Amino acid sequence: MSSTIGIGMIGYKFMGKAHSNAYRQVPQFFDPPLKPRLKMICGRDRDKVEKMATRWGWEKAVTDWRAVIDDPDVRIVDICSPNNTHREIALAAFEAGKIVACEKPLAMNGAEAAEMADAARKSGQINTVWFNYRRVPAIAFARQLIDEGRIGRVYHFRALYLQDWTLDPSVPLVWRMDKDVAGSGVTGDLHSHIVDLSNYLAGDIASVAGTSRIFVEERERPEGGRAKVEIEDASVFVCKYTNGAIGHFEATRFANGRKNANTFEVNGEIGSLYFNLEDMSRLWYFDSRDPKHVQGWREISVWEECHPYMKNWWVPGCAIGYEHTFANQAADLLDAVAANRPMKPDFDDGLRCQLVLDAVMEACESDRWVDVALRAGAGSQESGVGR
Repeated sequence: MSSTIGIGMIGYKFMGKAHSNAYRQVPQFFDPPLKPRLKMICGRDRDKVEKMATRWGWEKAVTDWRAVIDDPDVRIVDICSPNNTHREIALAAFEAGKIVACEKPLAMNGAEAAEMADAARKSGQINTVWFNYRRVPAIAFARQLIDEGRIGRVYHFRALYLQDWTLDPSVPLVWRMDKDVAGSGVTGDLHSHIVDLSNYLAGDIASVAGTSRIFVEERERPEGGRAKVEIEDASVFVCKYTNGAIGHFEATRFANGRKNANTFEVNGEIGSLYFNLEDMSRLWYFDSRDPKHVQGWREISVWEECHPYMKNWWVPGCAIGYEHTFANQAADLLDAVAANRPMKPDFDDGLRCQLVLDAVMEACESDRWVDVALRAGAGSQESGVGR
């Protein structure tokens, strides 16, 4: 029987549910060397966090995140609170010798992310960022095909992340639209996902140029009173990669009729790949080496046992969904902790993404091309496929 490891989670709403479900599912579908013990959950509203603890099986609910870090039974600190809390909690957790799993974006900006990544390295503790889309079996399989050379040198990466939930001007100014809490709008919320997928699949971004817009200038605050909207509703940017490829990215919450349309296409010298999160069990693959009379896009249903993660779930033909990506990542984290080996994506990957987001924000404000900064002392960015 596997031993247990204490989890302390800070945050209990959308991501709190996703992470709680993941920890509960892992022992049922995987064979983890460590079984997660849901030791403590933290939230600011005592009644709500206690209700969350009871529903999801957390042993204790608290309202001070420091109690999570101070508990000797908590080995992994899971941060799924708003963006402006990530830095302080992560630094304290590393100082206390904890393993840290942090929601995306890693920080409010690159300076915070650099401090957090530095603390992670100095601590020697395993760390990860919840870029859960890397754990979509079809996306992990896309990476496998790229590593196998099946599309050759990458020429293009283009990605869209389209939603429509803030179209209505009566939607209140929740924390994801509050500059002081979120740091940015769709850049941190949506671009962070597709930039990380670009880093994972296409390589390092060298420079960017873009534009952004705020379509609704004022909104009601949930607690009452109108406030000016200071962060972007939509953002579009183009980029140049260090490996010579070029890219296009679009993120918006004003794409009427689109709920969670996260798509990307990678074009290479001998093939292409296409993925749509709203049809997440499928990966589309084109191979220009096929004879002309049978050449065309190939639809691959990614649900066989030979595909990433799928042997742990259902029989072929039974699709998995959004929530399973978190379980896949939680299972990988428990394996990494048990083996005392690094976990990907880690805080350095979170910093790598954050530096691109900073450059995008600057490019949108300045209307010019902006180079992506390199972390001080890190040396040059790697060319080729991002690891």
